[in-house]
Amino acid sequence: MTMQVFYELNKNPDLSLCLGFFDGVHEGHKVVLKNAVNLAKQNGIKSAVVTFKDHPLCYLQNRTPQYIVSLQDRLALIEKQGIDFAYVIDFDENIADLLAIDYLKDVLIENFTPRFITTGFNHYFGANKQGNASFLRLYQKEFGYRFFEIPPITFNNTLISSSKIRQFATDGNVENIPDLLGGHFYVKGRVITGDRIGRTLSFPTANVHYPQDIIKVSRGVYATLVEFDSKVYKAITNYGKRPTVDGSHSLILESHLIDFKDNIYDKDIKISFVKKLRDEKKFPSLPDLKSQLVKDEQQAVEYFDAHKI
Repeated sequence: MTMQVFYELNKNPDLSLCLGFFDGVHEGHKVVLKNAVNLAKQNGIKSAVVTFKDHPLCYLQNRTPQYIVSLQDRLALIEKQGIDFAYVIDFDENIADLLAIDYLKDVLIENFTPRFITTGFNHYFGANKQGNASFLRLYQKEFGYRFFEIPPITFNNTLISSSKIRQFATDGNVENIPDLLGGHFYVKGRVITGDRIGRTLSFPTANVHYPQDIIKVSRGVYATLVEFDSKVYKAITNYGKRPTVDGSHSLILESHLIDFKDNIYDKDIKISFVKKLRDEKKFPSLPDLKSQLVKDEQQAVEYFDAHKI
């Protein structure tokens, strides 16, 4: 069954609720979501996520969003866990000013009269973060729900969290992300017309503007997987300002698909970051740049072969 998405609250009683922002829907988030789904199935009821369109910090601290995935992809990943309903609420002054007890009473209980509520150990809500796991546990009897707190989920003694995944991305440690995220970090975009300098070097590239609201990887060259038209191609991708060619150029993603020659302008592509090969560097000349690109491609191919990708 397809997950129903609502952008406004409505009356939908007797649910197994889970609460959270779920950026990336990483391996820790999946445990929270699956707990809500399992409770629903065991009790013959429906499951629902209550989340926000934008992260509360965007409103509270006037921050520009820097997400792991887009809202559209976040909802698709939540749906994959078997959730029946998603409520995507605007985090505005009305929500921001609510005391935790009022959010619980007037939003969650009033609309959903939940049978179960599941959150992660570090979920907070209400003005000044008054609401937390202890708070939800305290009010179980009064409001007639059972509360489940999911403890920290770790991998190799590393806490699985959205902030850790963002740190790996900004540091260029993209090869460590799949263990936490459950897949490679990726960005999506439409291929635009470049200045075709790569073509003159026998390294044609698919150029994409980096999405503004997605966390930025560190500048440099990566071994990547590029997907479009339901096919996946091995590639090397540069993210940066292309200092050898045009130092004033805006930041852009350029992907050279290995052993691929076709024109893919105006195609929507997905670029998955597998391994950082090197930092961005200015070369003395275009021949020097081409020589390095040959080495980058060889290094990427060897990495893919060694890891059976």
